[in-house]
Amino acid sequence: MIGERLQELRKDHGMSQEELAKILGVSHYTVSSYECNRSDPDDKSKVIIAKLFDVSVDYLLGLTDEPVSYNREQRVLCLPHDFSEEDFSEIENYIKYIKYKKDKED
Repeated sequence: MIGERLQELRKDHGMSQEELAKILGVSHYTVSSYECNRSDPDDKSKVIIAKLFDVSVDYLLGLTDEPVSYNREQRVLCLPHDFSEEDFSEIENYIKYIKYKKDKED
């Protein structure tokens, strides 16, 4: 699982295997073996990859399908996959309402 995710993230960021290899301190052959699922990066490399592409290590490992940000300073709310755009809009409106109430109290 990590191989497919790694390759997708690398390509989405316009990065070559060689560029990623330099960041990880490995050869591009090693990156290729990660992407082909012949080997897995060590834990330190997994953390570097997660930070680099701003995804959780859980996402890299395939434990979740939501690419939640590695940076947890901002809170993230994961919605069920079957929520429609209308459902999402209702949630946004409710959040605005709660913020409005909170501002009025202060």
